[in-house]
Amino acid sequence: MKQVIEIDGSSFSTLEEFFTHFEERALCGCGGWGRNLDAFNDVLRGGFGTPEGGFVLRWKHHLLSRRRLDHAETARQLRVRLERCHPDNIESVQARLELAQRGEGATVFDWLLEIVEAHGTGGAEAEDGVELRLE
Repeated sequence: MKQVIEIDGSSFSTLEEFFTHFEERALCGCGGWGRNLDAFNDVLRGGFGTPEGGFVLRWKHHLLSRRRLDHAETARQLRVRLERCHPDNIESVQARLELAQRGEGATVFDWLLEIVEAHGTGGAEAEDGVELRLE
């Protein structure tokens, strides 16, 4: 039986808070993993404190997370990214920011789901064996 890692959507409102919450639940509070979307993708592969061979990620209050990690949070994240991104990426990030400001396009919640789902059945990294349960 796979280990269950539970996150609670009522415990975070921003992407940064999600990373902190996930770190406390899945990585035993051990820092040093990067705290960004690429690093989140990496830790789902196992190691870094997450179980090798997969686990169940139970996301309680996911509908609350969907509301909190919405287009407003996405726009905030894209504004931060715009300040730091390579000049070649400015146009792309700006276009995504404009979508988010209109309430369109993928949200931070969608980004996180896409990453997790890539590590589960049918995903590009399905061999990692991550099962997502939205509650």
